[in-house]
Amino acid sequence: MQLRYAFRLYPDTPQQAALARAFGCARVVFNDAVRAREDARKAGQAFPTAGELSRKLITEAKKTASRCWLGEVSAVVLQQSLRDAESAYKNFFASLKGTRKGPKVGSPRFKSRKDARQSVRFTANARWNITGSGRLNLPKIGAVKVKWSRTLPATPTSVTIVKDAAGRFFASFVIDTDPAADQARIPETDRTIGIDLGLTHFAVLSDGTKIDSPRFLRRAEKKLKKAHKELSRKEKGSKNRAKARRKVARAHAEVTDARREFHHQLSTKLISENHGIAVEDLSVKALARTKLTKSVHDAGWASFLSMLQYKAERYGRTLVRIGRFEPTSQTCSTCGAKDGPKPLNVREWICSACGTVHDRDTNAAINVKTAAGLAVSACGAPVRPGVIPAQREETGSHGFPTEPYAA
Repeated sequence: MQLRYAFRLYPDTPQQAALARAFGCARVVFNDAVRAREDARKAGQAFPTAGELSRKLITEAKKTASRCWLGEVSAVVLQQSLRDAESAYKNFFASLKGTRKGPKVGSPRFKSRKDARQSVRFTANARWNITGSGRLNLPKIGAVKVKWSRTLPATPTSVTIVKDAAGRFFASFVIDTDPAADQARIPETDRTIGIDLGLTHFAVLSDGTKIDSPRFLRRAEKKLKKAHKELSRKEKGSKNRAKARRKVARAHAEVTDARREFHHQLSTKLISENHGIAVEDLSVKALARTKLTKSVHDAGWASFLSMLQYKAERYGRTLVRIGRFEPTSQTCSTCGAKDGPKPLNVREWICSACGTVHDRDTNAAINVKTAAGLAVSACGAPVRPGVIPAQREETGSHGFPTEPYAA
């Protein structure tokens, strides 16, 4: 399995200038590739091949006065930018044909130097390395200081340098992990659990455990409101507005990082303690269109479920998603009687058939576990047929870390 490990970088002033040149050159080559394809499409000609684009947009362009500065950065960065453009077109055509999973994607667009996020990728051909003092040595950039939060489990195959909207730099390493070694890291267990996700409590487990929702965005609203107000009062195009924009971006980054850290810690804990986990296949997009939009986005259910999914496969656990229309809140977990839908303000109810008093969320979590086939009857047999292993989705996107804080 391929995973990404991200670490904070602290480049000095000359290195930041060199990285800015690398970002700019990669962006120009990408835009030139998109323009060449669009010109060929409008002229009714065949798309130029990758080899033709490489020769025209990199090799020959370096010899011209208008593109001679492309030689100031590593050639690997420029080649990877061409590959990114090629991949973007492949994904676009696959999306048109319906052969690509996930939402529809549009045709590649030109990148702007004002984009909030900039990135370049170095493969093994670039001959980058980690020095003995723990710095990341990049071609034509130098040895950059890295804040190592842990050791890399294997030799990386590539590294992507990312600058986010808050002006922070990250190094995202791609690692090929060993499944046997990963599974040996966590203890064996036969425990199973059902999870009911919510807003009052982020998660309620079938054993009665309730995990409070941190509400990171709600807690930071006052600070964010002040930062946005200061930004709105700055003159457009001024340096003070640029400073205010970075301040807003840093405030949002703090919220995002805190939420991601919470998701990683909770998902790792659940995977470590349970062999089987059952969750609902929530339609987050539909829920985000209701009056609870801000709270749904603040909870970040999709991100949490994604972490559960890849960690289950990595550590040999089982994750089962049940249908979103399963009446988990309407069914009595004791006798199985359906008591009908209930408004959200009803947190406890009494089963009309057996008289059992239920906590709404705990009862739903038990029903999630039962519907997934993880519940066990008195004779020790599964209530429903066995479960299937979780499927792994594509790791990472555009070089941003998939697993920046995972254990």
